[in-house]
Amino acid sequence: MEARAISRYIHQSPRKIRIVLNEVRGQRVGDALDFLHFSPVKAAQIIEKTVRSAAANLIQNADEASIDPDDLKVSEAYVDGGSYMKRFRPASRGRAMRITRPTSHLTIVVSDEKEEK
Repeated sequence: MEARAISRYIHQSPRKIRIVLNEVRGQRVGDALDFLHFSPVKAAQIIEKTVRSAAANLIQNADEASIDPDDLKVSEAYVDGGSYMKRFRPASRGRAMRITRPTSHLTIVVSDEKEEK
């Protein structure tokens, strides 16, 4: 059984989020949450919140089967680029320079290990 959680319009570039996300992909949910909770990187907080949401979605959507949270695994984790916020700053000689601030869309898929075997 699988469940997913999506965080959209995160105010951070996908490249910076991927650095932390590559460490979490394929781990058990408990190990991933331990790693993310004590990581000093800004992206770790967002990824931790999304992993918790995906695990809660899986437990909530399981109808008849009782799911053990220790058996959950992060099966898929990827981040895509979102829209850019366009801002302007003053530059030399009275000009205005454009600044683009990237956003990201994060998707976490959590699965139960028992049904994969």
